[in-house]
Amino acid sequence: MKVIATNIGSRKKITYRGREVVTGIYKYPTDKGIFLGEEDVENDHVVDRRFHGGIDKACYLYSVEAYAFWKPLYPNLDWDYGMFGENLSVLGLNEKLLKIGDQYKIGGAVVEIAQPRQPCFKLGIRMGTQAILKQFINTYYSGVYVRVIKCGTVKKGDVFELVKEAVGNPSIYDVFYSLYQEKIYKSTIDMILNCDAVPESAKKDIKRRL
Repeated sequence: MKVIATNIGSRKKITYRGREVVTGIYKYPTDKGIFLGEEDVENDHVVDRRFHGGIDKACYLYSVEAYAFWKPLYPNLDWDYGMFGENLSVLGLNEKLLKIGDQYKIGGAVVEIAQPRQPCFKLGIRMGTQAILKQFINTYYSGVYVRVIKCGTVKKGDVFELVKEAVGNPSIYDVFYSLYQEKIYKSTIDMILNCDAVPESAKKDIKRRL
């Protein structure tokens, strides 16, 4: 995997269904790289910490390859990296291969794969339609939240070096599938609920489905 873009967002006020909403989802590439802190990205703006930022969602990564899927569906958008609110746009990111608990060195930082993204209405605002939420959960392009094990700077061109493999742990796709799809598998659910590396918030959402 390789970092293709590093993205930062500022606070932006928008009107949604007649009320004012503040969001940090409007992120754009920066040439300076970004510093991954323990709970968020330095100089990025995390508005609602109930759902963004924190130990288990310190930085959000999204697949560069996924852009090829979305662009034909929304050809009138002004496309650039950061469209999905990701801090790192990554070439070669595959949710089916990334195990929760895997650790990677990227630039000066070390991160741990934590959980998939669960989309909210602010993604719909960014993309111009709430219809994207259903489309998003019916793909496996969830993107990945990571924990930051070692704080440090990440820049465009940095490559991922696997430093710890979480053998036997569920993949990001396993969790994302179990959160949303109608048919779920007991063996996968058991693996997720028994995995210490899966955040309690994700386990709680899956238990609610059960």
